[in-house]
Amino acid sequence: MMNFRNTKSLVSLSVLALAAMLAGCGDKPEDMIASAKSYMAKKDNKAAVIQIKNALQKEPNSAEARFLLGSALLGSGDPVNAEIELRKALELKYSADEVIPLLAKSVVMQGKVAKVIEEFSKASVTSASAKADLQTTLATAYSAMGNKPAFQAALTAALAAEPDNAVASLMQVSQKMSVGDADGASAQLDAIIAKNPQNADAWKLRGDLLQYLRNKPDDAIKAYEKAVELKPNHLPAYGGITTINLRNNKVAEAEKNLVAMKKFAPNHPQTRLLETQIAYTKKDFKAAREQAQQLLRITPNNPRSLELAGGIELQLNSLVTAEDYLNKAVQGAPDLRLARRWLVVTYLRTGQPGKALSTLAPLLNDKTDDAGVLSLAGEAYLQTGEIKKAEEYFARASKLDPKDARKKTSLALTHLADGKADAAFNELQDIASADTGTSADMALISAYLRRREFDKALKAIDGLEKKQPASAMPANLRGRTQMAMGNAAAARKSYEAALAKDAAYYPAIASLASLDLSDKKPADARKRFEDLLTKNPKHPQALLALAELRAREGGSSAEVAELINKAVTANPTEVSPRILLVDLYLQTKDVKQAASAAQNALAAMPDKPELLDAVGRTQIAAQEMNQAATTYTKLASLQPQSPLPLVRLADVHMASKNPLLAEQSLRKALDLRPDLLEAQGRLVGIQVTAGKFAEALVIARTMEKQRPREPVGYMTEAQIYAAQKNLDGAASAYRTGLKQVASPDLAVRLHSTLMVQGKAAEADKVAADWTRSQPKDVVMPLHLAQIAMAQKNYAAAEKLYLSVIQVQPENAVAYNNLAWVAAQLNRESAVGYAEKANTLVPNQPAFMDTLATLLADKQEYKKAIDLQTKVLGIQADNPVFKLNMAKIYVKAGEKDSARKQLDDLAKLGDKFSGQAEVTKLRETL
Repeated sequence: MMNFRNTKSLVSLSVLALAAMLAGCGDKPEDMIASAKSYMAKKDNKAAVIQIKNALQKEPNSAEARFLLGSALLGSGDPVNAEIELRKALELKYSADEVIPLLAKSVVMQGKVAKVIEEFSKASVTSASAKADLQTTLATAYSAMGNKPAFQAALTAALAAEPDNAVASLMQVSQKMSVGDADGASAQLDAIIAKNPQNADAWKLRGDLLQYLRNKPDDAIKAYEKAVELKPNHLPAYGGITTINLRNNKVAEAEKNLVAMKKFAPNHPQTRLLETQIAYTKKDFKAAREQAQQLLRITPNNPRSLELAGGIELQLNSLVTAEDYLNKAVQGAPDLRLARRWLVVTYLRTGQPGKALSTLAPLLNDKTDDAGVLSLAGEAYLQTGEIKKAEEYFARASKLDPKDARKKTSLALTHLADGKADAAFNELQDIASADTGTSADMALISAYLRRREFDKALKAIDGLEKKQPASAMPANLRGRTQMAMGNAAAARKSYEAALAKDAAYYPAIASLASLDLSDKKPADARKRFEDLLTKNPKHPQALLALAELRAREGGSSAEVAELINKAVTANPTEVSPRILLVDLYLQTKDVKQAASAAQNALAAMPDKPELLDAVGRTQIAAQEMNQAATTYTKLASLQPQSPLPLVRLADVHMASKNPLLAEQSLRKALDLRPDLLEAQGRLVGIQVTAGKFAEALVIARTMEKQRPREPVGYMTEAQIYAAQKNLDGAASAYRTGLKQVASPDLAVRLHSTLMVQGKAAEADKVAADWTRSQPKDVVMPLHLAQIAMAQKNYAAAEKLYLSVIQVQPENAVAYNNLAWVAAQLNRESAVGYAEKANTLVPNQPAFMDTLATLLADKQEYKKAIDLQTKVLGIQADNPVFKLNMAKIYVKAGEKDSARKQLDDLAKLGDKFSGQAEVTKLRETL
C-alpha cells in the first residue's frame, strides 16, 4: 500500500508543475525576457535560453530577445548558433555597440580568425567599452594569424579606448609570457590582482604562468582552483587543472574535473576538447576520434580542435586526413607548435621532406633548443639526401635532453667530429641497439652515408627497419644508399619494397620514375605519377612531376605552365605550385605572367610571406623598384625575426643604385643572423666596390671563424685581395683554406691564381698534389681540361675528360666537352660522346647545340637542322645558338635560311660580341 504522505507529496508536485506550465503559457514576452536576464545574471545560460526561445515564439522579431539568445548561447559554448542569433539582432537594428563585440567573439571562437579580421577590423562602434572589447577580439585573431605588429596595434587601441580594460591588460601579460618575460608578466599580474582580487581570469593566467614559465605545477593548480572558487564555471581554469593532471598521467583526476565541467557546460568546446584529450591520453583513439568529430561539428575551424583531430588521425595512421586537419590548424594559427610538429611528422611519413622542412622553418634557427624539432629536421634532411645537414641537426638535437638517449648520441657525434671515428661508431651502434627510439639510428645512418661507408649504412638501416617494420622509409633509405653505390637494380627492388608497405609513398615513386627515365622509359615514369593521381587526383607532387617530365621532353613553357596550373587548381591553398609557376614565368622572362601569377597567389593566401616574396621578385624583374621596396618593407614588418626580407630589400636598393641603404638593410639582417652568408657576401661586395678593403676583410675573417671547415670565408678573403691586385695575398688565403678543408674550389682557384702570376711550375705542383690526394675528384680535371682546350692542347684535354668519366660515368658535361674535343682530333667517337651527353641530360640546349654542330660536320644536315630548331625553340633569343644555326644552314647550302638568321643577329649590334663572325659569314652568301 502506498504511503499517504508520499502520495500527497506526489499530488502536490503534479499540481505545482501544472500550475507552472499554465503560468508559463500566459507569460508576456517581456516577462520571459526579464526572467532570462535574471538567469543570465546567475550564469544559468541553459535556463535563460529556454526562456528566450519561449519569448521568441510569441515575438520572433524581438531584437533584444535575439541579442540575449546570442549572448546566452555564446556563454554556454555554442558559438555557431550564437553567431546566427547575433546577426539576426544586428539585422533587427539592435545596438551595434552591444552586438558587434559579441558577434566578433562568436566568430573567433569558431576559429575563423581571417573572417574576423576581414569583417570587423573596420567595424564602427562608439562606446569606449565596445571599442575595447572589439579590439581585444581582433588582437586575439591577429595573434592566431601570427601578425604581431597588428596584434600590438589592436591591443594598444583597446587600452587607449579603455585603459583599465581587464581583458586587454591580461593580454599584455600574455604577451610578456609569450616572449618568456616571466618576471614582467608576474609583476603586472600582481598589480592587476591587487587592484581586483576577484578577477578569476587573472588567477587563471597566473596558473598558466606558474605552469608554463615557472614549471611549478602544484602552485599552478592552486591558482587555477582560486579562479574556479571565484567563478565556479570558469572553463579555462578547469582546463588548466586538467592539462596538468593529464601531463602527470593522473587520468582519474582529469576525469573528475571533466565531470564537474559537464554539469554546467556539457557541450562547450572547452569541455569537448578536454574530453577528447582524455581519450587521447588513454590511447583510446577510436573514442577520441568520435569525440573530435563532435568537437569539430561545434567549432569546425578552430585551430586547436583541428590540431587534436589531426593528432588522433596521425595515431590511427590515417595520414591524408591528418594532413588535412593539421594543415588547416597551422594555417589558422601559425603559432601552434604541436600542430606544426605533427604536420611535419605526417609529411615525413608520407615522404614529403620538402614540405616537412618548409613547415619546420618557423621553428628552426640557431637558438632552437627543442630536441624534437631538431630531430625532425635531421630526419627531413636525411630523406632529401642532404646528409651533412642531417648529421648537424641530429647532433644539435642530441645535446639537449640529459635524460634522453640522444644525449649519449651527442657525445658519440662529438667524438666523430674530433676524428675518433671507431669509438664514435661503436657508441652510436650501442645506443641504437639499446634505445627503442630512432634518433641514434638516424644519426648513425647519416654519419655512414656522409663517409660513404655504404655497407655499414645498410646494416644501420636494417636496424632501423626492425624498429619500424611497417614504415616505407627504411626501404627507401636502403634504395638511396644502393643508388649511391651504383647498384640501380638493387635500388629498384628496395623502392618497390617500400611501395609494398605503402603504395602511395611518394619518394619511392619518384625514385622509381627517375630510374625509368635513366632506362629511357619515360612512359613508365609518367604512368607511375598518373597511377598515383588516379588514387589521389590532387596530389601536388605528382602533378608537378608530370610538369617536370613535360619540360624534360622539350615541352614549351606554355605546356609546362598548363600542367603546373592544374596543380594550382587542384590545390589552391598549396604554396609550392604557385611559386613554381612564378619561377617558370620569370625564367622565360614573361614578367607580366609572373606578376599575374604572384598576385593571384597572394590574393588566395594573403597570410603567406613566401608569396609576398614572389610578388617582390616579379616587381624587381619588372624594374618596379619603388613597389618592390614597399613589398619587402612590408614583408620585413610581417617577419621581424627573418633576415630574408632585409636581404631582398638590400638587392632592391642596390638595383636602385643606393648602396648606403643596401648596407643598412644587410647589417640589420646580420643582427638577426650573424652568420648569414647571403648578407655577408653582399656586404663584402659593397665594401669592395667602395674601396673599403679593410672592412671587407673583417667580414671575411668573421666568416672563417664562423665556418672554419668550409671554403667560403677563405675564398671571400682571396677575392678581396684579388680586387686589390694583391695576388700573393689571394694565393695565401687559398692555401690557408686548404689546410682547413679539402675543397676542390680552393685548389682550382689557387691553381688559377698561380697561373695568372706566371708561376706555372708551382701551379702544376698544386694540381699534381691535389690529384694525387683526391683521386675521386673531378673538379680539378675539368678545370685543367678547360685550360688545355683554351691552349688548343686537345690531346691533353681528351685525356682529362676521359679520366673524369671513369670516375663519374654519368657526367654529361664531360661527355659534351669530350665530344667537342674529339671532333677537333677528328675522332669517329665525337658524335657518340655528344649523343651520350644528350641521353644523360635530355633537352639541354648547350648539349643539343654541340650534337647538331657535329651532325652538320658529318653532313647529316636534316638531323642537324631539326635538332638546332629544337634548341632555338627552347632558347630563341640566344645569339650563339642562332649563329650556329646559320653555320649549319651555310654548310647545308640553304643560303636564304642562313641569311635570315644572320640578319637577325646583325640587328643586335653591340649587344652580340660575335658580329665580326656574322659579317664574315654574310659576305660568303
